[in-house]
Amino acid sequence: MSIEPLRRVPVLMACLLAACASVGPDYRAPQPVVPAVWQSVPVEGMRQADPQALARWWTQLADPQLSALMDEALEANPDLKSARAALRAARGSRDLASARRFPTLNVSAGTSRSSALGAARTLYEAGFDAAWEPDVFGGTRRALEAAEADLDAGLADLHATQVSLTAEVALNYVELRAFQARLAIARDNLASQSETLQITDWRAQAGLVGSLDVEQARSNRETTRAVIPSLDTGRAEAEHRLALLTGHTPGSLHERLVVAEGVRSGLLPQLPEATGLLIPAEVLRQRPDVRAAERRLAAETARVGQAEAALYPSFSLSGSIGLQALGLSTFSGGGQVARSLAAAVSGPLFDAGRLRAQVEVQDAVREQQLAAYEKAVLTALEDVQNALVALANSRQRREALASAAEAARNAALLARYQYASGLIDFQTVLTTERSLLSIEDSLASAEAERVTALIQLYKALGGGWSADGSEAAPQSGKDT
Repeated sequence: MSIEPLRRVPVLMACLLAACASVGPDYRAPQPVVPAVWQSVPVEGMRQADPQALARWWTQLADPQLSALMDEALEANPDLKSARAALRAARGSRDLASARRFPTLNVSAGTSRSSALGAARTLYEAGFDAAWEPDVFGGTRRALEAAEADLDAGLADLHATQVSLTAEVALNYVELRAFQARLAIARDNLASQSETLQITDWRAQAGLVGSLDVEQARSNRETTRAVIPSLDTGRAEAEHRLALLTGHTPGSLHERLVVAEGVRSGLLPQLPEATGLLIPAEVLRQRPDVRAAERRLAAETARVGQAEAALYPSFSLSGSIGLQALGLSTFSGGGQVARSLAAAVSGPLFDAGRLRAQVEVQDAVREQQLAAYEKAVLTALEDVQNALVALANSRQRREALASAAEAARNAALLARYQYASGLIDFQTVLTTERSLLSIEDSLASAEAERVTALIQLYKALGGGWSADGSEAAPQSGKDT
């Protein structure tokens, strides 16, 4: 039988492949409806943000120690290493899906030795074989589309990890500095209350007051002393979390982050004079979690077409050519040539609806991912709005507490002088000292909350990576 008709099969297959389009829905990126402006935006201290400036937003806080910790975290954080490895896996899966579009070609060679009736014979063989499955209905192309979208989602996940990581480093750094400031406040108040106890003891020895005042003063001082260990525990925990985030062992950052005894101001990062703010539509482009959700929606949409392609027949081509000879010298002219070419088609005949059900399952998965994308959009808008409100309110709270703290310091000082002069009773002294500790502690927390609110705003805006591809890597870090 002549094989001439089979030689035309590749040409016919190529024509058929060119004439057919991929089955399944073509992806169109959703266009969410977003507000044009933010509600309740504090106009004071706000300006139009540059998305590129958000890549290393922490430099605006003017804290070299924080910047150094950020560089270390971006280099050595375990979660970031895992995200980079996941991106490599997604890239490998994309390359694998791309390779399935092309034929496979194998080469083989061998030798065998046999003997019959006392005569030995050596047979040499060499050949090539190839196989190809034309992507007539686009299943392979849809699989490649899905793999490309998964790769994009993996890159967005890496960026999202950077956004979360930089925010967590900054938040824990601010928490650490806040605990250090509150410790200094508690120790200063402890020293002041110790002086009050000494004054009370002197007055009791002089017979001017009873022992009740002495015991109340001692109780007040010891209550303040009891606050210090819990504050120090919070400080240590924040320090240890920073070590974990930057890839260090717990306790290894202590010498770098310790502050001198009694220092209570200037510990927190400085807030910039103006804060950059993106409009809602720009936030959705900047936020990598929204980008990841959109890319996963694209991947699941492509997989619907991949599932639909399984409903249609598949085609395959295979061929081989080989040469056999009794000696190496006879390969060039005296060998026997063997060649073959085959084409095959196969398709589902009856599967009890399994393939159709798989299409329905995948379409439902696509719909779930669409809902996840819509939720990601709403969450992004909510995060920014919440951060704006928190930033505005934290400023007002800090200003009120600053005024209250100044008045409380004056009241405590006057009360101590008047008590020493016998003008007021000791209960007034106790009240003013307790109020001073409480207000100063609240003021330190409010100052930290203000910086925290700004960090949360930068995180909500998607700060920590650059949309132009230059990620927020450490200054001397590796390209991710």
